[in-house]
Amino acid sequence: MRRGNARFVSGEPQHPRQDVDRRHELAHVQTPRAALFGCSDSRLAAEIIFDEGLGDLFVIRNAGQVISDSVVGSLEYAVAVLEVPLIVVLGHDECGAVRAAIDSTRVDAPTLPAHIWRLISAIVPAVRRVLGASPDATPETLDAEQVGREHLRDTVAEILQSSELINRAVAEKRLAIVGANYRLGEGTVVPDIIVGPANDAAA
Repeated sequence: MRRGNARFVSGEPQHPRQDVDRRHELAHVQTPRAALFGCSDSRLAAEIIFDEGLGDLFVIRNAGQVISDSVVGSLEYAVAVLEVPLIVVLGHDECGAVRAAIDSTRVDAPTLPAHIWRLISAIVPAVRRVLGASPDATPETLDAEQVGREHLRDTVAEILQSSELINRAVAEKRLAIVGANYRLGEGTVVPDIIVGPANDAAA
């Protein structure tokens, strides 16, 4: 995945494993090399930014990469059934969900639609920690990228706390989890937190 992202950043993608033969090969079986849980942002298309092909990534996405039962169940399926050796949790700069969570802490914040609030409420603890660490900070001056990094770490921790299956796979060194941030302007994926033996799986 690192090599694929490097090709994407340099403007020399190979678009591998996207032909008719590959499509036929995958018609009845899949063996992805990694599961990726990321934000739904339209600028974060996983197979493109990692220069991967059909069947290479098992992808789960929602706005702000917020943990839910369906997300954990999908990741457990990837680990237990598809036997992926790697989970990548991918956040990014300029995240609308992170910005909405920050804005929701303003005194004059408008009431959000219920489903949107339930989504971004999972990011609010990260907002409050960053606010609490800087006595002079306000929602208007808060560093959204710092909040995003805090939320990314929370997400990785919550995956491990929510799933005994995933936690056991990490403990047995069958699985690694990498929390990373994608830089929209540069196209680079920058690891922020690594749990387990990730080097070989992420190459």
